Amino acid sequence: MNHHLSDTTHQKPMKIVVGLSGGVDSAVTAKLLVDQGHEVIGVFMKNWDDKDDAHCPAAIDAIDARQVADQLGIPFYSLNFAKEYWGSVFEYFLQEHRKFRTPNPDILCNKFIKFAAFLDAAEELGAEKIATGHYARNFYNEVSGLYELQTPKDANKDQTYFLHALNQDQLSKALFPLADLTKPEIRQIAKDNDFVNAEKKDSTGICFVGERDYMTFLKKYLHQTPGDIITEQGDIIGQHIGLSFYTLGQRKNLNIGGVKGYEEAPWFVLAKDIDQNQLLVCQDSDNPKLFSDALTVSDINWIAGSSPLDKEGQGGISLLAKIRYRQESQACTITETKPGITRVTFDASQRAITPGQSIVFYSLDGKVCLGGGEINDASRGTSD
Repeated sequence: MNHHLSDTTHQKPMKIVVGLSGGVDSAVTAKLLVDQGHEVIGVFMKNWDDKDDAHCPAAIDAIDARQVADQLGIPFYSLNFAKEYWGSVFEYFLQEHRKFRTPNPDILCNKFIKFAAFLDAAEELGAEKIATGHYARNFYNEVSGLYELQTPKDANKDQTYFLHALNQDQLSKALFPLADLTKPEIRQIAKDNDFVNAEKKDSTGICFVGERDYMTFLKKYLHQTPGDIITEQGDIIGQHIGLSFYTLGQRKNLNIGGVKGYEEAPWFVLAKDIDQNQLLVCQDSDNPKLFSDALTVSDINWIAGSSPLDKEGQGGISLLAKIRYRQESQACTITETKPGITRVTFDASQRAITPGQSIVFYSLDGKVCLGGGEINDASRGTSD
């Protein structure tokens, strides 16, 4: 028996509901569990109401998910969570943009939909556990009595960043059967089983935006309040459509043409002046003003249920952290500056720390995802 099935291999057969997205990862997840002798039910989650939306490929995904379920001979349901998604994820997404922040809806989707609304529905179907095609490891530590969210074998596909908002109760009911498989191995399993989606390309970006331009999508939902685009020298070189539509370090969609007195080179968003409704830009992608060595974060979700600072006192502790998905882990020190507010100071300056994005913390060996929270603001460290 392969060791990658250790999550469930040694347990009695269980009733497990698998979130079938229509993609290859969730298809192989279901296949592995069926092979282990579990009673598996496939459920497709419809999270976005796309009646007049040609960009959201949910209809094709649902057909692919059903076909996989039919091949595996398991029951299949399609459940509509569009209302919950709108209320818990999308409204918050828009609200954050209106505050000129840059949110990450995938994290909210995991917290409120996949491991909440979907989990509730699965339990109504009699499930003992839910399983998803996430690349992560759910490890029960018998010494501490706690579940640990660990990084998977395939570091290139590691999705713990997006799962950092989960808690002990959610992890106690979740299985990630792909923990010890790489993407090529998963594609091979799908090919060996003639799954319709064996070669299907991975979905990227935000599900409700799909393949279209992000700014074009936002224009449907956010009010436009145009203002000046200015350089560090104070020259007005263009007009922005509203500060909500831009993020720090952004290069595309600035619509700045050849500007007299400046070289022909890309422009980058350097800062937002909310009081003046101005977008500050520069042509140096490594402009020192884009870099910060500290940030604050409030209301961190610690997966263990308590902060590591509780054990170590207030002197600060060393951890690893990521301020965006796929970033190399960065060494940092965390201290609690006041109740609920944590200051993170990095060993090396970080480019374009973006309020609203998530910072996610890892153990020093990089194996355990400890939790995370939303970035409030970036600042220079106390060394300045």
